[in-house]
Amino acid sequence: MSDTPNLPAGQLDALSAANAADRMAELTRLILRHDELYYTRAQPEITDFQYDQLQAELRALENLYPALARPDSPTRRVGGAPVAELTSVAHRVPMLSIENTYSVEELRGFGKRVEKLLPGEQIAWVVELKIDGVAVSLLYENGELIQAATRGNGMVGDDITHNARTIRDIPRRLRDSAPPARVELRGEIYLTNPDLAQLNAQQTAQGLEPYANPRNVAAGSIRLLDPQICSQRRLRLFVHGLGEMQGYAPATHAQFLEQVRIWGLPATPLATTWDSLDLAIAHADELIERLHELDFEVDGLVLKVNSLEQRVKLGTTSKFPRWAVAYKFEKYEAATKLLDITVQVGKTGTITPVAELQPVQLAGTVVRRASLHNAEEIERKDIRLGDHVIVEKAGKVIPHIVRVELHERQTDLPKYQFPTACPECGTPAVKDQGGVYIRCPNATCPAQIREKIRYFATRNAMDIEGLGEKLIAQLVAAGLVKTYGDLFRLTAEQLSTLERMGEKSAENLLAQLQAAKDRGLARLLNALSIRHVGVRVAQILAQKFGTLQNLQQATLVELSSVAEIGPIIAQSVYDYLRNPAEQAILADLAALGVRLDLPEAERPATGGVFSGKTLVVTGTLTHYKRNEIEELITKLGGKAAGSVSAKTAFVVAGADAGSKLAKAQQLGVRILSEDDFRQMVAGSTE
Repeated sequence: MSDTPNLPAGQLDALSAANAADRMAELTRLILRHDELYYTRAQPEITDFQYDQLQAELRALENLYPALARPDSPTRRVGGAPVAELTSVAHRVPMLSIENTYSVEELRGFGKRVEKLLPGEQIAWVVELKIDGVAVSLLYENGELIQAATRGNGMVGDDITHNARTIRDIPRRLRDSAPPARVELRGEIYLTNPDLAQLNAQQTAQGLEPYANPRNVAAGSIRLLDPQICSQRRLRLFVHGLGEMQGYAPATHAQFLEQVRIWGLPATPLATTWDSLDLAIAHADELIERLHELDFEVDGLVLKVNSLEQRVKLGTTSKFPRWAVAYKFEKYEAATKLLDITVQVGKTGTITPVAELQPVQLAGTVVRRASLHNAEEIERKDIRLGDHVIVEKAGKVIPHIVRVELHERQTDLPKYQFPTACPECGTPAVKDQGGVYIRCPNATCPAQIREKIRYFATRNAMDIEGLGEKLIAQLVAAGLVKTYGDLFRLTAEQLSTLERMGEKSAENLLAQLQAAKDRGLARLLNALSIRHVGVRVAQILAQKFGTLQNLQQATLVELSSVAEIGPIIAQSVYDYLRNPAEQAILADLAALGVRLDLPEAERPATGGVFSGKTLVVTGTLTHYKRNEIEELITKLGGKAAGSVSAKTAFVVAGADAGSKLAKAQQLGVRILSEDDFRQMVAGSTE
């Protein structure tokens, strides 16, 4: 704002009408721009105080020159006098509810019904957050907001136009030089958790009762008769759907959401499009794990058919659209006190803060701890030691802190200072470039060594039975194990000095360590804790390159070109294999006799029964674990894929197979029962 400073009050009177008009236009432009940056893009460039100064100056000029004041001025968000009562509004297109599901099985059942109604058609799905707020309809004619209404009973709602005009997310006019004749935008009005915390602090200061949750505030505020009060609640909006349309007809939901942003409204965030229901469901489960990052409440996800033409074909029932479904989860909340914040150091050095809580009952269990994820989350939620907090558990997600109850903060508690050094080894911590995580860069840090050794021994890695956390802690503390190679140098004499390590236990562990040397390249690559490399990526790399030497000689381009290996994974593997410290570790393992190639039993069979073929496994299997059957497919020359396409040769279908089976039937892909698969495998190995 340095290029357009606020004018001192004494200079306002000296402005001519022409200069005042220019200044008012400039202020209006600036305020609307900063509204968009703050509300729509979440990228504010000025402080709240600076924003308030712009508003104050424009308001003062409008008072001096009322004839120049625009009817759609941003200062007039608050509206006029209270309305006498809320009037009813009939929805020309009903605002239907969405069918609820609570499990992946129910989601797949919904998908089957959609595929049955659209036989042979490719269906793309959009995954969206289900905002826990109040449904609203916004009607624009020729770009002008003429009406806002609640959902009501789906057929008739309440006119809340007077309050909608106070919400900065809702423009009076669409940003479009040729807007549609009529377009009805549907969305959710909500309140953020930080704004609820501030509002409750104000309520308590005034001797009033605090509000229970953000949704109650939004629902009550939007139906107030006095827009002055509503304007003080900092309500927000996300647009997620269309109602009536005249002069506008997008082909897909994704196109519509992009147009919403162009018009100057915030579209529902984190919405993504997927080519199959399986991919959409997989993404949905990943998205649920990120809910702690949000500063607003969601009570599920919504999966929608992307094509609007297909939506018309699918139609609606008397209650629900047939093209959308909600994937919901039970949410449980409890209030408790934050007693302490501890930190943990992971195998890649990530320093993760953990909330130590006063024990509280939540979803049938006693919760004592909750992850705080990273330093930015603590700062964003303003979490301080001694605070009263709301802890939430939603679905399978681990408990996390939703918000601080600021009205319960009795004293000016100091802000939490995130460690600047590793709590274990004292090495100065570093922040990921362009990321949010803070790490200990010391590869010899005892905490990292413990976590790396623990993961090295897990079943999907080197599978060293008997090497548990307590034993690992003793080995590291005694200085017996500093690298992976040290495990294979352990002797019975060394082990005998440890607590609860008898002669028989020592013999068993040494036998397990000897056996682990022959696990092969795929397991070793997974065991090494290379960033972004897990079981699947390790298998792909081992199958592609066969030996560690071949992998070490691969160029970055060659790594990136491997199917399912993107540029981020490729760069991580490339950097790891060229790090002198990691090269020394690998050389040490080789010298100790650890196998660095793909065992014969795991190598793709030349001319195998599945050679050059892609197989998809779905449903519940009786004779195989999922990773076992996929390894067998690879061994027999095939490729185990996650989704069905026209290139799929076989689908192995176990019990309760879902949409993958239906998709295979539509495409004419050959379907194998588990017994069919076993017979083919048996025939190829005779």
